[in-house]
Amino acid sequence: MIGRLRGKLIVKRAPQLLVDVNGVGYEVEAPMSTFYNLPEPGDEVLLYTHMVVREDAQLLYGFGSEAERSFFRGLIKINGVGAKMGLAILSGMSADAFARCISESDVASLVRLPGVGKKTAERLIVEMKDKLDKITGASLPQNSMTPVVTVNDPVSDAEGALVSLGYKPSEASRMVRAVKGDGLASEDIIRQALKGAAA
Repeated sequence: MIGRLRGKLIVKRAPQLLVDVNGVGYEVEAPMSTFYNLPEPGDEVLLYTHMVVREDAQLLYGFGSEAERSFFRGLIKINGVGAKMGLAILSGMSADAFARCISESDVASLVRLPGVGKKTAERLIVEMKDKLDKITGASLPQNSMTPVVTVNDPVSDAEGALVSLGYKPSEASRMVRAVKGDGLASEDIIRQALKGAAA
């Protein structure tokens, strides 16, 4: 298993990354909470990883901290929560907000996340209540407002990232159109679209 990568960040297009480690390029998917805090392409990056081996694919997920990876691993142990939904939860809600939803049994806030229906939200609440202190660490990133690199077509990239996180294309397009402000980077559009969806 691959547990950590340290190398040069080559490509940064939400939610996919390409990291060069001694000449080998690793394709990694990262939640937006990690993506917001990444350095510029060409700089060195350190990611804690979780590898999923399936019959048809080998997938690598990257996180900015061990606590964030632990949170992801706790989420995907819940019946009905896969890696894609785990990334969507980490991308759409801070660890503190998620912990609040679990402790207050706030189903309504959880169902606003892509792919989380009422039954899944209820299952998350029931199964996570006892595990919450163990998997949510104080060191988890809180979707900070660190500026990131701008890409060629921010609107298309933002829509593509939202679709990758589990939103339907029409829903992703509507969320991006609702974002106010011209000339924003794709990461800023994604951040505002996710905040709007969680409101």
